[in-house]
Amino acid sequence: MTTAVEHVDVLIVGAGLSGIGAACHLGRAFPQRSYLLLESRAALGGTWDLFRYPGIRSDSDMYTLGYRFKPWLGDESIADGSAILDYLRQTAAEYGVDRRIRFQHRVIRAEWSSADNHWTVSAERVDTGESVTFTAGFLFSCSGYYRYDTGYTPEFSGAERFAGVIVHPQFWPEELDCAGKRVVLIGSGATAVTLAPALTAQGAQVTMLQRSPSYIVSAPARDRLALTARRFLPPRAAYMLARAEYVAISTAVYQLSRRSPAGMRKRIRGWQQRWLPAGYDIDTHFTPRYNPWDQRLCLARDGDFFRAIRHGLLDVVTDRIETFTETGLRVASGSTLEADVVITATGLNLQVFGGVELIVDGVPVQPSATMAYKAMMLSGVPNFAFVIGYTNASWTLKADLVSEYVVRLLKHMDQRGYGRCVPVRDPAVGAESLFPGFTPGYVRRAASLFPVQGDRAPWRLRMNYLRDVFTLRYGRIADRAMRFERARRPAPVGSAD
Repeated sequence: MTTAVEHVDVLIVGAGLSGIGAACHLGRAFPQRSYLLLESRAALGGTWDLFRYPGIRSDSDMYTLGYRFKPWLGDESIADGSAILDYLRQTAAEYGVDRRIRFQHRVIRAEWSSADNHWTVSAERVDTGESVTFTAGFLFSCSGYYRYDTGYTPEFSGAERFAGVIVHPQFWPEELDCAGKRVVLIGSGATAVTLAPALTAQGAQVTMLQRSPSYIVSAPARDRLALTARRFLPPRAAYMLARAEYVAISTAVYQLSRRSPAGMRKRIRGWQQRWLPAGYDIDTHFTPRYNPWDQRLCLARDGDFFRAIRHGLLDVVTDRIETFTETGLRVASGSTLEADVVITATGLNLQVFGGVELIVDGVPVQPSATMAYKAMMLSGVPNFAFVIGYTNASWTLKADLVSEYVVRLLKHMDQRGYGRCVPVRDPAVGAESLFPGFTPGYVRRAASLFPVQGDRAPWRLRMNYLRDVFTLRYGRIADRAMRFERARRPAPVGSAD
């Protein structure tokens, strides 16, 4: 079954953190312009509605994970997932975005026609199987880069023999009760660092089994400056002060990590010596092979992860899995870890633009064959933008800037009568990976799927919010790389790619 084609000015794919923010920016800037959000799931919130494992919370502060236009008024700067989801629901309702979302619409394909000067977007109704078609003047991909239907789990020898329960955090069973259970938690990333203390608080005895360590640091759940500022300043002013504080701190820590990695390693080790029991083997369990911020730092809210170790509720084992047994796991050193429940916090799978197939004038677009313009558009692809957040700061800092840029871009086109814009790649610009120097496994596994970046502006990706503020919020819209054209004149798309 098919239905009539519906046209909007802007079509947003995804109703998570990025999509809701993008819709708010568009609605505020263009009250009369039509837009819709297509969301494959039955609820808004994206990651914050999908993940339900115990302890799920932000992995960055809420003063930068929150939107620039919508102050975070919660007391905690490292917030629970339910509080973040409430914030997103409130934002969507306040700005009328919730009335523009089409739930259970999975976008399959998007085809650009230069002759018609619009996108034709094909979606499938997840609940009914019905095919639905939309057309749009501008397509905005806000689907993030996680695959929601699968998580990453390596093949473990003997897993079929294990008599207990094996769970991936991405698909946490609501009925799972770990109280009084022996839990082996495989992994050492942000999910494992969040889950471990949450499970001990439920009464589980937890062993975190890691192949190699990650950098883990304690972060306060509440920010004294932010809470004090609220007593004396209007809410927005207090929020912007706290936001500036965290931007400055995160930028300084990242820059110090890049410029003096040995010094930062020494600093982190000194902190951990204070947080861990005397004589703890930090070299084995908390000293990674890579430098700080080659992968994201893991945050322990109020030091809960280290406190669980001090109280004897959490053990850390650094070893390789040899095989599962009927009652647990045997590791390479020969010892056995007994378990009732095994949790595979082994990572995520990535996909590009939510898995949507892009076609321009009848030619399929291979994302890896394109170059990212300002890390938010694709060479040779007209009237299209996407959001990929920072790897060294909160996702929303970049999402807000990209949405602001799209608003400025659309205004520029309106004022000058342009019907389309397309970044045109310069063959003289060298190509590099989109994620240079960022080495977590989920990125390494999928890096070849993503667009490349260039070796110079405006094709070069900067993981620097302060520099991007000037480029995306205040920089020129028209430059040599961006071609603007009036409607109904075919554009030579993709020839330089």
